[in-house]
Amino acid sequence: IVFTSGGTEADNFALKGVAFALEEKGRHIITSAIEHHAVLSTCQYLEKRGFKVTYLQVDKYGWLDPEKVENAITKKTILISILHANNEVGTIQPIPEIGEIAERRGICFHTDAVQTVGKVPVKVDKLRVDLLSLSAHKFYGPKGIGALYIRSGTHIHPLIHGGHQERVRRAGTENVPGIVGLGRAAEIASREMEEEAKRIENLRNKLEKKIKENIPHIFINGHPSKRSPNTLNVSFEFVEGESLLLNLDLKGIALSTGSACTAGSLEPSHVLQAMGVPPQLAQGSLRFSLGRDNKEEDIDCTVQTLKEIVGRLRKMSPLYQQERAGRRSSSK
Repeated sequence: IVFTSGGTEADNFALKGVAFALEEKGRHIITSAIEHHAVLSTCQYLEKRGFKVTYLQVDKYGWLDPEKVENAITKKTILISILHANNEVGTIQPIPEIGEIAERRGICFHTDAVQTVGKVPVKVDKLRVDLLSLSAHKFYGPKGIGALYIRSGTHIHPLIHGGHQERVRRAGTENVPGIVGLGRAAEIASREMEEEAKRIENLRNKLEKKIKENIPHIFINGHPSKRSPNTLNVSFEFVEGESLLLNLDLKGIALSTGSACTAGSLEPSHVLQAMGVPPQLAQGSLRFSLGRDNKEEDIDCTVQTLKEIVGRLRKMSPLYQQERAGRRSSSK
């Protein structure tokens, strides 16, 4: 384990560290089109330095077929990086199957597990990964501390040079309070994980069911079953996600239109676009993230408030009025 400042640094360390350690062997990296920007931006950085990156496409649920990974491997492939669960739609990838392919072909395998560690069981041996990124604040630890698991024997170059801390893999004074907080949070999360994951999943399922029952013209994004328990992504036709977000915020309901790392961007989600969601529909999407503070009454309040806001915004939408007029004329 090498402690980092969070998931972003851990991802950067994994990709750059392995790429520079193994570049004499090859300069080809495989990843997916729906990775977190910490991985995508790092891959773009490496491309500018002569590495070739293959961005694999996913299906309409955001799921990556392991066969696509195997077919993309070349003699120059040195690293595969696929996130465990997507941070926007929650789809869980077949990491053990991809790990088996990487192991059989002798290729280093990294997964960004920031969205799953502390929420679902994560065992590096069962996932068959060489490197795994995590971040403490995702399981209620302190912000500014994360870690990169590195399997023994993995070749990796340090990102930060200086002292001999972290076995010369990350120089600089260690964030001891953060490390202690991460450890304590992990201990609590592992103790309560099974029960809490089921409770959160039940709340998520109730939220999804009530939205479907109360609001027409909506689409659920993400895999119907292979999904992290706390995440729900919904596209609302005939409204903009940003307008929904602002109106919900005024009512004290905090959501997002994408990942925290793209907050403020008005561009459609790269994840939803990669899944084939039309840009206009992607612009009307919201991500619901549930946690330990959420209760049953939060679901009822959120759905009722959302129903009122969506209805009000749609009344101002010319496209929605055309849709209603079309339905009325076709029913005559």
